[in-house]
Amino acid sequence: MRMPYITNIQKYSIHDGEGIRTTVFFKGCRLACRWCHNPENQSFRPELMYRSEKCVGCRACEAACPKKAIRFDPYTHHVLLDRRQCDLCGACVDSCAFGAREITGKQYPVDELVRELEKDRMFFELSGGGVTLSGGEIMEQDMDYVGELLKKLSEGGCSVALDTCGYAPYESFRRILPYADTFLYDIKLIDPEKHRKFIGMGNELILDNLKRLSADGARIHIRIPVIGGVNDDEESMRAIIDFLKQNVNVQAVSLLPYHTYGSEKYGRLGRTYPGEGLTVPDGQKMEKFAALFQKNGFSPVKIGG
Repeated sequence: MRMPYITNIQKYSIHDGEGIRTTVFFKGCRLACRWCHNPENQSFRPELMYRSEKCVGCRACEAACPKKAIRFDPYTHHVLLDRRQCDLCGACVDSCAFGAREITGKQYPVDELVRELEKDRMFFELSGGGVTLSGGEIMEQDMDYVGELLKKLSEGGCSVALDTCGYAPYESFRRILPYADTFLYDIKLIDPEKHRKFIGMGNELILDNLKRLSADGARIHIRIPVIGGVNDDEESMRAIIDFLKQNVNVQAVSLLPYHTYGSEKYGRLGRTYPGEGLTVPDGQKMEKFAALFQKNGFSPVKIGG
C-alpha cells in the first residue's frame, strides 16, 4: 500500500456535500484545468510554497539551505528559489520565523486519518454530514489505501462522499462503490475538443465512467464549474443537459461560478496562473442556467456548493 499525500483536512465544510462535512484534500491529478483553484494538489509529490507577502528579507532561509538553492534579490527584497536544486529537506521552512515557507503534502496511515476524521462525528450526526474525499483527484490515489479508508469509515457509520473529475480506470470506482454514499461528479464540457483545449485531456473516459456509475446504481450529484470564456453559453449547458438526461440518474445539480480565489497560489509554487482571460459569469446568467436545468426536470438545482 502506498500512502498518498494530503494537503489539508478542512473542518466544518458546508460546500462539499450534504450537511457539515470534513473534507480531505489529496495531492495528484492528471487533468490540467486552466481555472484550477487548488494547484498545490496537481502534483502527486510534496512541493514548497513561498508566501512573499510574509517574507521580511531576513535571509535566514538562504543561510539554512544546504543546496544553496535560495538567493536574496536586493531589488525586490525577496528570496528566490531554484526549484531544480531544492530537495524539499525543509531546512528553510524550519528557519523561517514568519511562516513564509511551507511544504505541502503530508502522509497519514489509514488508522491515524480515520481517528482524525472521527473527531467530528458529532457534527456529522447532528447535520446529516460526513467526510468528503477531494483533491486533486481521489480516484487516482492508491486504491488499496482509499479502499481501506472508505471501508473503515463506512464500518464506523460515517457517510462518505467522493469529489471526482472521473478521470480514472472504472475498476477503481467499482472497488469502492459499496462504501461510497455519494459521488460529487464534475462535468465541464461535452465537446471533446474544447475539453482537450481547456483541460488538457479528452473527456471520453470521464463521460463513460459517469454512465457506468449511474448504471451500477451510484448516487450522483453533478457539479458543473461555469467559466466565462469556456462553457458559460447556452449551447454548452444544453449539451450537458442532453447527455445527463440520456445517460445518468442525477440526484442533484450544483452550478459553480468561476472564481479567482486560488490564483495567487500559482506564484507561491513558482508557476504562472494559466487562467488569465477567463471571466466570472454574472448572477443573471447563473440564474438563467439554473432555470434551464430545472425546466429539463433536474431537482434540486443549486448555484454554488
